[in-house]
Amino acid sequence: MNLFLSMVLSPLFSQKNPDLTDETALKLSALPLGCIDREYPNKPGHTYGSADEVGLSPKALHPVFYGCFDWHSSVHGHWMLIRLLKTKPGIASKNEIITLLNNSFDKAAVEVEKEYFLKYETGKGFERTYGWAWLLKLDEELASWDNPAARQWHENLQPLTGQIVELWREYLPKQTYPNRTGVHPNSAFALGFAIDWARENGNKEFEKELIGKSLDFYGKDTETPAHLEPDGADFFSPSLEIADLMRRILSRDDFEKWLVAFYTQKGIDNISQIPVVSDLDDYQTVHLVGLSFSRAWCMKGIAKSLSEGHPLKLHFEETAQKLLDHALPLVFDGNYGGEHWLASFALMALE
Repeated sequence: MNLFLSMVLSPLFSQKNPDLTDETALKLSALPLGCIDREYPNKPGHTYGSADEVGLSPKALHPVFYGCFDWHSSVHGHWMLIRLLKTKPGIASKNEIITLLNNSFDKAAVEVEKEYFLKYETGKGFERTYGWAWLLKLDEELASWDNPAARQWHENLQPLTGQIVELWREYLPKQTYPNRTGVHPNSAFALGFAIDWARENGNKEFEKELIGKSLDFYGKDTETPAHLEPDGADFFSPSLEIADLMRRILSRDDFEKWLVAFYTQKGIDNISQIPVVSDLDDYQTVHLVGLSFSRAWCMKGIAKSLSEGHPLKLHFEETAQKLLDHALPLVFDGNYGGEHWLASFALMALE
């Protein structure tokens, strides 16, 4: 852990109901600042097509998003820093964040990132659809910020954003079945972020396609087996991701009717439990800390969509807070297996 991290990560959180205070924002910002330029250890996810590619480093393959252990974590680390600059303009790490983002959103480097998806035989499937979703969340954050630097970063990112949207629209008709996993391939999570992006950018055709696919996948779901969650390395709740997606595309009345049929009481009781994390230093087991955060942000979103007096509204609000209270200190108690990504999940849940 570098000096900057060690300075801002102590003391640990102590408040019972954590909010995004200036202190919290600074502590969280330290984590992506400490890994976006850190190339190793690295899990590049590259499929080698020839011996000529064996010598390519993560940075050679991805000159923008090479750090933070893997591509998607670097992407959402960038999203997080942008979000903090927007919501906490006086953050003490402001200058360091701006310098990093200016270096990252270089036109030539972004062009290399775009070409990756076209240059290599399996490039079209790279980071589909988890990394794609986070890239659109990053782009959405920039697009919605009326700030000169953000406008320039957004402009420079457009070749990559356009490529992702094109690939996604090409893939959607081919995706016959959803991925209902609790890790990266989860379809509901990605569809939700993509819908948010399409609405922010006024892309009606893409939005229509995403909503149609969502309804095909989940519109008739009933009695989801949430009582079987989680798997041993989940950072998503498959059922909550679906519900968080459906609240985006159904009217309040239709969503509440759908929700009644979707969940059993046994399932609700189960997903309301705090996940047990037996080893914070294990790169897979630490995913369960992220599960608390993603459950919290889904429950918050669902609760806001429910009418006053709905029996799940207060329950989800209170459970989300309990999950946050438990998970937030754990972000800083493990090793690089959690440090390279958990801060982004924490920020999503806090907001």
